[in-house]
Amino acid sequence: MTVDREDVRRPIASRSSAWAIAVSARLANWGISPNSISVASVAFAALGGAAILFAGSWVLFLAAAACVQLRLVCNLLDGMVAIEGGRRTSTGVIYNEFPDRIADTLLLVPLGYAAGAPWLGWICALLAALTAYVRVFGGAVGLAQDFGGVMAKQRRMAALTIGLVAQAAGPIVSAGKWPLLATAVIIAAGSLITCITRTMAIARQLEQA
Repeated sequence: MTVDREDVRRPIASRSSAWAIAVSARLANWGISPNSISVASVAFAALGGAAILFAGSWVLFLAAAACVQLRLVCNLLDGMVAIEGGRRTSTGVIYNEFPDRIADTLLLVPLGYAAGAPWLGWICALLAALTAYVRVFGGAVGLAQDFGGVMAKQRRMAALTIGLVAQAAGPIVSAGKWPLLATAVIIAAGSLITCITRTMAIARQLEQA
């Protein structure tokens, strides 16, 4: 991740945590580039998506949930290594956005297939990309990028993680894959609401300018 303005940096509370500061400092000292950390987030997403798609046991669902969280850890550390670690690159703005869109797709499309509704997984992925598009569009017209919304990235991944853990417990509490289907519906609906609220916020700011 490489940015020059704080208003295009996603606010993350864990950025000030001791473990994140220590790990990002160590990575920077080792010469690990923020761009490679961004690429690692895609690798974790790919592993998580494969685990979701081919899951035949609770172990794989839990492994997928772990991969989702590791993807988020990479998203946290790439920015910290770039900014706090002083390892910004000229192509960082590309790695800040593109890997996130790929990672979302690699996780959300398999979710739909695993839930028995492939179309729903594709809708989740499309709406996730659209939330980012609306955010970046706000920045393109001169406004501060809006990282909020009921289903911003962190909340989207939190919902996915909870759904995967619930599915892992499925054989204990009930049969079927309703946790996955419910998760996909929640992510799709929440992402649509986020697109609408972000767009309305942009419109209000432009009218007031």
